[in-house]
Amino acid sequence: MAPRKNFRNQAKKEVKPAAVVNKNGVKAEATVAASGGGFSGTKIFTWFMVLALLGVWSSVAVVWFDLVDYDNVIERAKEFRFNFSEVLQGKLSAYDADGDGDFDVEDAKVLLGLKERPVSVLLREAKEESAVKEPDDSRDEATHPYEDENNAIDTKGELVEKAQPQQTVEESKQYNDQPGSLETKETVQLRYNAEAESVPEPEADVEPEVESVPELKENAEDQPKDKLQEKPKKKKPKLLNKFEKTIKMEIDAAEKLRKKGKVEEAVRAFETLVLQYPQSPRCRYGKALAEDGLAEKMLSNDMLQKAIGTYKEASELPNATPDLIKATLKKRAERQQFLGRMRGALATLEKLVQIFPEDVALKNDLGVAHLLIGDNKGAKRIYEEVLATAPSDGFAKVHYGFILKSENKIAESIPFLRDGLESGHPGTDDGRFYFHLGDALQRMGDDSAYKWYERGHLRGHFASVWQRSLYNVDGLKAQPWWTPKDTGYMDLVKTLERNWRIIRDEAQSVMDKTTGLFVPEEENLREKGEWGQFTLWQQGKKAGEACRSVPKTCGLLERYPEATGCKRGQIKFSVMQPGTHVWPHTGPTNCRLRMHLGLVIPKTGCKIRCTNDTRAWEEGKVLIFDDSFEHEVWQDADSYRLIFIVDVWHPELTQYQRQTLSSI
Repeated sequence: MAPRKNFRNQAKKEVKPAAVVNKNGVKAEATVAASGGGFSGTKIFTWFMVLALLGVWSSVAVVWFDLVDYDNVIERAKEFRFNFSEVLQGKLSAYDADGDGDFDVEDAKVLLGLKERPVSVLLREAKEESAVKEPDDSRDEATHPYEDENNAIDTKGELVEKAQPQQTVEESKQYNDQPGSLETKETVQLRYNAEAESVPEPEADVEPEVESVPELKENAEDQPKDKLQEKPKKKKPKLLNKFEKTIKMEIDAAEKLRKKGKVEEAVRAFETLVLQYPQSPRCRYGKALAEDGLAEKMLSNDMLQKAIGTYKEASELPNATPDLIKATLKKRAERQQFLGRMRGALATLEKLVQIFPEDVALKNDLGVAHLLIGDNKGAKRIYEEVLATAPSDGFAKVHYGFILKSENKIAESIPFLRDGLESGHPGTDDGRFYFHLGDALQRMGDDSAYKWYERGHLRGHFASVWQRSLYNVDGLKAQPWWTPKDTGYMDLVKTLERNWRIIRDEAQSVMDKTTGLFVPEEENLREKGEWGQFTLWQQGKKAGEACRSVPKTCGLLERYPEATGCKRGQIKFSVMQPGTHVWPHTGPTNCRLRMHLGLVIPKTGCKIRCTNDTRAWEEGKVLIFDDSFEHEVWQDADSYRLIFIVDVWHPELTQYQRQTLSSI
């Protein structure tokens, strides 16, 4: 049977070349002419060798002239986790950067960091991921109050410091100072309880986590009723208008980048969306959130200011949903407060209250904004309005009680502070309110003060019932009384005690009231009597020209940075007249110790109690105590008492902590 004809058989059929005689007369087979029917095996091999040599010499040239940064390529290869087997298998399309379906020079530039990935590709990938992971994603909002991780003061207003670089905001003395603090101007970053009402963000319907606190060791009947009930779930805000629901996948894709922490890419993605849909409030809100996240990553106030402006733009666009307007302006006010733009934040919150006059939580926030600029009267008016319509609102009660106490209306403040704390409402579980309630009860002679101090301790606000400072560093040795040896500041103590007469004489030379150097104590710590102070150093800096009046005293202290550089303390003279009583109180921080050098001490009638240990001063001797513990002073002598107060850093603080802790 004749063989079957096909292309394969035709290809295999050989044609025998004609024989020729060479110049030597030897018969040989002729090769196929170059213009003839194909290559012989020998020629194919020859061309293969030529190409191979070209490749070798090209590689040599690349290496010799350093045309490619191989280290960078290798690192990028590791980063993107591809290997040579993937190259052989044609898998480099996975690294297609420009969406053209292959891996080429432009894609290599992306791997080398020479070019950014196009926004369109980022959005496409995010969409695909969303489609796979969230097929039923009707959720377009979430609650996520931005927290500044470098901010040492938490949402309860307490300080658990890790000695990070400081970023402080000058705040109202009336609102931030403890009644027991001797400081008149604290410079601290304050954040109010985020539970009051968190700012919604996209893509989550899980309730925000609330920091857990130790349970009170009390019977169920002693617990506030609201704390025994499960908190109702918050209604999800609606951030998308009718049109934005049609572009939800694009918004979600950009949002996915932000949620993953790819804030630079998220900013570019939202910028693209804003260009496409300039009238979309949700796209602009997303851009603001991404800029906010980028500001956090860059630690850039300029970028944060840009985000604040974008929040404003989003809130003013037509067709913004009420929930989006509320979320955007609340976020704007929060970031303004973070930057110290307290009056700007106040204006933003006033606008919010005008738009949503029935929202009690917004009014409560507005009251806080008034307090942050020292406007206690404005805050009082706001909280009176809230309590007129919502008389059981615990947040308004504790703040209103605080304001009454700052006005020295001690008895009136107690029921508001007590009822507010017992309500268990968000924003009330704050160490300051336990502090002020206990202090008010003490001043009224009510021993139940220590019950509230105990509760504050069990809630994690106080180190102990006795040690009630609010701005603390964890782990420092805590004891009420110290010896010079305990502190390690023996040289400073010896200098003070050796030169006490020089210090006394200089102080007495400026004690005349006509000099105006000694000013009355202004912290409302006295039950009765007269108490004057002359400050030389405050918050680690000289107090104006004070040292010109007592140059020898200042000269003695110049070489002791543990005292002159103590940003959480003071150096000052203290004169107390007969018949003076100072209420039990505590200082604001556990970061310092307080030295008292006796200068003029009557023989009897002057004493100081710290916790349950009462002592007396001696002329020329130094007493050292930790004023974060409760202490109390009596001056029942028949002449004045004069001492020199020197605050020093707690000896266990590191040099880095001393440099970076904020001032008080």
